[in-house]
Amino acid sequence: MTRKIGTVRGVFTLVGAAAAGLLVWIATQVGQGDTGGYWAVQGILAGAGLTMALSQLFGGWTKWGVPRVSGRVFVIGFLPVLVCVGWVLLAGQPSANWFQEHVTDWSASLSIDGIVDDLHEYLGVLAFGLGLVFGFTFDTAGPRRPRLAPVVYRDREPEPAPEAQLEPVRDPEPVPEAVLPAPEGSPSAQG
Repeated sequence: MTRKIGTVRGVFTLVGAAAAGLLVWIATQVGQGDTGGYWAVQGILAGAGLTMALSQLFGGWTKWGVPRVSGRVFVIGFLPVLVCVGWVLLAGQPSANWFQEHVTDWSASLSIDGIVDDLHEYLGVLAFGLGLVFGFTFDTAGPRRPRLAPVVYRDREPEPAPEAQLEPVRDPEPVPEAVLPAPEGSPSAQG
């Protein structure tokens, strides 16, 4: 069974990497001179990252179940990454617009403009990583198992207790006191 899972996961990883590579190549064919082309490239690269994460999900990386979004991973893991990467991507747009100007000004006000400028060299990597982290928000709940009907225990009618044949209670006869010899060395034994 382990060999089968490893083989299936290996095939899905290969297919996912091939699809992601194809998407990266497609992104190189799109012009980035204007804002629309810039966002198209970033979206394609994010899709490549998502493809890699989903290849692991569908390849049996988790429990072979139905994929679902994990709300906690989405909120704790993805949203902060979205804010940070989105910030850098907005600042890195080729044409100045309202978003680019404001994010650049806010970066200077927060004294993070240096790191934002440094990351402009790697916008494609950030977009790919954003798609990958989004893909990590998906998980499987494991295979669905049929629910068995609940076991119902029925109360039985208690069997009537057999009526005991009781003898009438008599007053006990008085027990005579036993006369025991006195222990040696006691005053009554000497007398």
